[in-house]
Amino acid sequence: MIKVGIVGGTGYTGVELLRLLSQHPEVQLTAITSRKEAGMPVAEMFPSLRGRVDLCFSTPEDAKLTECDAVFFATPHGVAMAQAKELLAAGVKILDLAADFRLKDTAEFEKWYGMPHACPEILAEAVYGLAEINREAIKKARVIGLAGCYPTSVQLGFAPLISPKSTGGKKLIDLNSLISDSKSGVSGAGRKAEVGTLMAEASDNFKAYGVKGHRHHPEICQGLSAIAGGQSVGLTFVPHLTPMIRGIHSTLYARILPDGKDVDYQSLFEKFYAGEPFVDVMPAGSTPETRSVRGSNALRIAVHRPQGGDTLVILVVEDNLVKGASGQGVQCLNLMFGLPEKTGLSHIALLP
Repeated sequence: MIKVGIVGGTGYTGVELLRLLSQHPEVQLTAITSRKEAGMPVAEMFPSLRGRVDLCFSTPEDAKLTECDAVFFATPHGVAMAQAKELLAAGVKILDLAADFRLKDTAEFEKWYGMPHACPEILAEAVYGLAEINREAIKKARVIGLAGCYPTSVQLGFAPLISPKSTGGKKLIDLNSLISDSKSGVSGAGRKAEVGTLMAEASDNFKAYGVKGHRHHPEICQGLSAIAGGQSVGLTFVPHLTPMIRGIHSTLYARILPDGKDVDYQSLFEKFYAGEPFVDVMPAGSTPETRSVRGSNALRIAVHRPQGGDTLVILVVEDNLVKGASGQGVQCLNLMFGLPEKTGLSHIALLP
C-alpha cells in the first residue's frame, strides 16, 4: 500500500482528495493536516466521509509526513516549497496542487504570485503534472507541479493542433492569435469567505475577471509552447465566473493557416487522444456540457469548424476539482507508483 499524507485537508481540493483516495485500493491515508482544526475528526467536518475516513486532522509537526511514500499539498501557494527539501530528503514524493512547481521561470513566478521561490533547485527538476502530455516524465518524477484547472482545459484543447507528433511539423493554426474564453464554477475560488462567491453575489450572475492578466496565463503559454516544440505562443485568455459550484467550460478559437485548410480535424483529435483513459473526443457536431463530467476525472472535447471557414472552435469541459485538480493528482500518483492510470478514478459523472 502507498502511504499518503495530505497537507491542507480542509479546502475543496483537500476534501476531493480525501473522497478519491479513501476509495483507492492501493492507498493508505496516513495523515491529514490542519493547524486550525487539529484534533477534529475529518468526518465531523465532512460528514460525507463518515465510515470512509477515520483520521483526525493534525498539525504538520505531528503528522509524521516524512514516513509517507507521497504527500499531496492542497494548500495556498508557497507552502509546498517551504517543506519540499525535508520531504525529498526522507524519500517522500511530492504532488503540489498549488503553483509552487508549475512555472519554470522564477521571475515569472514572483511576478504573479508575489513571493520569491524558496527552492529553485527543486523547481528545476519538478515535472509539470499533465499526464496526457508528460506521462513518461511523471513516471520518473519526485516532484509534481500539478496543472491548474483552466490550464488543463486549454492545453488539452489546443494540443492536437500544435503538437509535432500530431501535425507532422506543419503549422495548421496561427499560434500568435489563440483565444480561450473560459468559465468556472465558484468552487474554483476555494473554500473561503469572500464577498464575490457569496450566494447573493454569484447566483443569477455571470462575469469576466482577470481580463488585464491572470496568473494562469503564463502557465498556459509555457505549456502550449512546450507542446508545440518550443515555438512561442500568443494567447488571449479571459476567465469568467459562472453561477454553478463545479465545472469548467473553455471555448477555444484558432485561425486556420493554409497548411491546415484541408485537414480532417475530427479525425486529428480522435487519433491524438486514442487510448487516453480520461479524454473523450465527442462525435462531430457535439456540444459537451459541464454536468457530463461532474464528479469524474473525464475531460470531454468537441471540435467545430463553423461554416467550413478559417476558424476552429474547440469546446472543452472538465470538473475543476477532479480533472482540474485532485483527480489529476491521483492520476499522476498512479503513474509515479507504477499503477494502472485509472486506479481509483473510475467514477461516473453525476447526473442530474
